[in-house]
Amino acid sequence: MAQTTRAAAGHDGPAAPPPRGFRSAELGWPELHRIPHPPHRLPLLGDVVGAGVRTPIQDSMRIAERLGPIFRRKAFGKEFVFVWGAGLAADLADESRFAKHVGLGVANLRPIAGDGLFTAYNHEPNWQLAHDILAPGFSRDAMAGYHPLMLDVARQLTTRWDERESAGRAVDVPGDMTKLTLETIARTGFGHDFGSFERTAPHPFVTAMVGTLSFAQRRNVMPPPLAPLLLRGANRRNDADMDHLNSTVDAVVAARRAADGSGAHGDLLDRMLDVAHPESGERLSAENIRRQVITFLVAGHETTSGALSFALHYLSRSPDVLTRARAEVDEVWGRDGEPAYEQVAKLRYLRRVLDESLRLWPTAPGFAREAREDTVLGGEHPMRRGAWALVLATMLHRDPAAWGEDPERFDPDRFAPSAVRARPAHVFKPFGTGARACIGRQFALHEATLVLGLLLRRYDLHADPAYRLRVAERLTLMPDGLTLRLTRRAPAA
Repeated sequence: MAQTTRAAAGHDGPAAPPPRGFRSAELGWPELHRIPHPPHRLPLLGDVVGAGVRTPIQDSMRIAERLGPIFRRKAFGKEFVFVWGAGLAADLADESRFAKHVGLGVANLRPIAGDGLFTAYNHEPNWQLAHDILAPGFSRDAMAGYHPLMLDVARQLTTRWDERESAGRAVDVPGDMTKLTLETIARTGFGHDFGSFERTAPHPFVTAMVGTLSFAQRRNVMPPPLAPLLLRGANRRNDADMDHLNSTVDAVVAARRAADGSGAHGDLLDRMLDVAHPESGERLSAENIRRQVITFLVAGHETTSGALSFALHYLSRSPDVLTRARAEVDEVWGRDGEPAYEQVAKLRYLRRVLDESLRLWPTAPGFAREAREDTVLGGEHPMRRGAWALVLATMLHRDPAAWGEDPERFDPDRFAPSAVRARPAHVFKPFGTGARACIGRQFALHEATLVLGLLLRRYDLHADPAYRLRVAERLTLMPDGLTLRLTRRAPAA
């Protein structure tokens, strides 16, 4: 979920959407020819040899290994510059020279999310207004208020997992994490219960959400001249998915408006409906409230469910790490009772496990940055005002210059305080960077650490020895087909 840039504070950001017919020659990289691209580039088609429609991020990772810390890809007349070297990524993190760029799949979400926090262009005023109104909803006091609801949703998950464990059946990790995180953001943020754990199939909201994300991903890799023909049926389904998302959110907002209006929930929706900007007195419009609710419901659960799923995958295959993390949970929380809000942050090693999982597979796998003014990236690559590049976080998090010669190895001690201090800045970016980094990152980290601690305290995790990690891409990343078998831990002596 996105935060704001300095543009609304009086700085004119260069982030207007590119004009129709935007071509590679107008990318704003005067010396684009100096940036390597894959071999076997075809006329008109570009770098499509070996490209996969369903796995563009993982394809780009393979290309990055061959071409180095900056490279470009071209497809059907559109060319993109990718950056993953630690030094170049640190340069792009300079807020005085670069800002968020809304491009690629993010722009494809604007039909549903519009000028919501994540999809707003820098020059649009509503994101600054929304950020200033909603930021107090992620304060420490607000987070402490969400904690009991998080525990309640986690109890629904463990009830479900107890039933599966008793029946000797494996659990669908991504599916159940999606139910958990959807219910958590819906209940804490908007006072709404989707009843996800009472369903055998995903809630229709989730189905519609996955449909819109997948459609945006397909549009990224579809030849523009052929898109109307090739996506005709998908367009109709996407329209239906967007209608469902809109109608669901409208019903949630209408139910709150029909209540007593006292603001008694004190949640994000109350702030959207009742709170004016502290300086200007402006309020969010009904249309923007809808867009913000959709943004929070989608971004607030999709990425966290992926982070939890990857963490459980690595824990189940790393016995020493799991033993150490569980020992910390038992020591800090004890074997019985529910942890208090303050106890979650004390699980420092378990937090390292989560960070290391996000390093290897940041569920938001990249973010785009654009030049505020003419500049030179890394002292070598000239960029005109508005030129942009995609920071490939999955590869930035594997750069040997920052992470050593074995970056594929899962090692939570990479996030021990001494190791963090020894690393260069700006090499770990699972939540984006700068002023528009994820506004809900502390919410997500608290939720994920709490849930992992509860699960480790309650269950032994048994991986399927035949499973090999497959990563599904739908703008976000998620383990595909991950299941685990469970055994309830013996009671404390």
